[in-house]
Amino acid sequence: MKRTLLLSALLLAGIAVAHAQLPSVSLKSIDGKTVDTAKLENGGKPFIISFFATWCKPCNRELNAIHEVYPDWQDETGVKVVAVSIDQAQNIQKVKPLVDSNGWEYEVLLDPNGDFKRAMGVNMIPHVFIVDGEGKIVESRSGYTEGGEAHLIEKVRELLAK
Repeated sequence: MKRTLLLSALLLAGIAVAHAQLPSVSLKSIDGKTVDTAKLENGGKPFIISFFATWCKPCNRELNAIHEVYPDWQDETGVKVVAVSIDQAQNIQKVKPLVDSNGWEYEVLLDPNGDFKRAMGVNMIPHVFIVDGEGKIVESRSGYTEGGEAHLIEKVRELLAK
């Protein structure tokens, strides 16, 4: 019974996040610019927000897998990826070298205090959100399995077809 209630609560929380607007949290970009997360956008096209950490192997695998197909995704759909590092302040200096060494061309934001992570209800990483062209969260998922990135582009294509 407790398990059923817990699963129901988690499902309802996921539904509440879907179709919500992005919360307003002030973060720094990897270049030191201040970014208001409520103003993240992609010119009316969908975008993907991926929470990661430098030490998280599945996160790095997912971002590397997306990196391999990212130019094709951008050419086809115009989608962009915003990668949000949840590395704490003492590890924040590891983010840029990781991004540079992997050649990730994503917009990278730093969330060292976990404010955006908490506001988005992220409990486990990697955690990915798909946001439609109007800034509404339309999908959310945790974890990564090989090939899981294909679902992301399929969802983006569905959004563009509407």
